[in-house]
Amino acid sequence: MQRPRNPMIATLLNLRGNGRAAVYTEPLWGLSMMLVLPYASVFMLTLGVNDTQIGLLATISILSQVVFGLLSGVITDKLGRRRTTALFDIIAWAVPCLIWAFAQDFWWFLIASVINGVWQVTQNSWDCLLVEDVDRSEIPKVYSLVKVAAEFSALFAPIAALLVANLGLELAVRILYLNAFVIITVKVWLLYRYTTETATGLVRMEQTRGISIWRSLWEYRTVLGLIVRSKGTIFSLVIAALVGAVALVNGIFWQVVINQRLGVPDALLPFFPMVRSLLSVLFFFTIIPRLTRASALKVPTLIGFSVYLAGQLLLVSIPAPDGAAALSTYLLLAGCLLLDAFGAGILFMLSESLVALHVDRNERSRVMAIQRTTVMLATAPFGWISGWLSGMDRSWPFLLTSVLLVLGLVVTARFWTTTHEEAHAVEA
Repeated sequence: MQRPRNPMIATLLNLRGNGRAAVYTEPLWGLSMMLVLPYASVFMLTLGVNDTQIGLLATISILSQVVFGLLSGVITDKLGRRRTTALFDIIAWAVPCLIWAFAQDFWWFLIASVINGVWQVTQNSWDCLLVEDVDRSEIPKVYSLVKVAAEFSALFAPIAALLVANLGLELAVRILYLNAFVIITVKVWLLYRYTTETATGLVRMEQTRGISIWRSLWEYRTVLGLIVRSKGTIFSLVIAALVGAVALVNGIFWQVVINQRLGVPDALLPFFPMVRSLLSVLFFFTIIPRLTRASALKVPTLIGFSVYLAGQLLLVSIPAPDGAAALSTYLLLAGCLLLDAFGAGILFMLSESLVALHVDRNERSRVMAIQRTTVMLATAPFGWISGWLSGMDRSWPFLLTSVLLVLGLVVTARFWTTTHEEAHAVEA
C-alpha cells in the first residue's frame, strides 16, 4: 500500500496505542464543550454577570489552575497517567457542566470556575499519556492532529445555533451544558478503555510508591534547577505564556465583541468558531506542514505571531455598525477568521511542541507541572485586565492582545533557542 504523501495523514493512520486513543477521542469535544463555548460569555451576560466579573472569573479560574497545576506532576506520578486523566477529567469537566447548567448568578459561575481549574491536573497527565510513547520527531505532528481533532468539532456548531434559534439562548445553553456532561463522561470512559499506562508512567509510579505528596512537592526544588539551567525551557515558557494570554482574552471576549459591539445576532455566534476551525483544519493539512517540515521552527513561529497580530488589529479596526451587523462587517470578520485560523493554529502547535521538545524526558510530568504553573501565573492577570478594558470599550482587549503578539515577535526574533531536534540536524 502506497504511503500517503501528506505527513499529517500519514501520522494519523500510523498512530498506535495511547496516541491513537487520545487523538481519536478528541473530536468528542465537538459534541460537548465546543457546542456551548461560543455562548459561555454571552450566557453569563444574560444572567446579569458584567464584563468585569467575567474577566474576574477567568482570573480566578486560572488561579485555581495554578494550584492544581503545581500538584499535577506529583498526582500524575503517584496515580499514573491513565488513572489520573480519567478521574480528574470527571471532576474538572463533568461536575462543572452540571453547575453551569443550573447556574443562576455570579456565585454559581465562581464555584464552577474553581472546580474547573482541576483540569490542569488532567492536562499534564493527558499530555504525558499522549506523547511519552511517541517518537520525538512525530511530536509536532501529533499536536497538530490534536488541534485538527478539536477544530473538526466545529462542524457540530449548527446544532447549537438551531437550539438557540428555537428555544432562546438561556434554555438552549442549559441543555447544551447537560449534553456536555453526558458526552464528556463517555469520552473519559473510551479513553480509559483504550489506553495503557506509559512506560515512563510505570517507572514513576514505582519510584513514588510510599512517598507522600508533600515530600514529592518538596523534591520540586531539584526540578526547578533543571528548568532554570535550560535556556530552551525558559524560552518555551515565555512563548507559551504569551500565546496563552492571547488565547485567554480571545476565548472570553471575541464572541462578546462581535455580539455586543458589532451587532452579530445570538443565533449566528457558533458559526464563527465553526468557520475558523474549518479554516484551521485546512491550513493544518496544507500550509502548516510545509512551513514546519524543516527542523528549524523559528521562521514558522515568527510567521504565526505576525499573522495572528494582523487578525487582532483587523478586528479592532472594524467600525461599529448602527444597529445590526452590515455586510461589510461580516466581510471584515471573515478576514479576521482567516488570519486567526492560521495564526492561532500554528502558534498553538508550536508553543506546545517547543515545551515538549525542551522538557527533560525523565522528569516530564513534574517539569511540565512547574512550566504550566508558571505560564498560568503569568497569564492570570489578563482575565481581569481584559474584563476591565472591555467594560470601557469592547475592542480594547484586542489592543492588549496585539501588544502581547508584538512582544512575541520580539522575543522570538531576539531570544530564539535551538531545540534538540534542530541541534541534531546541525550536527548531522
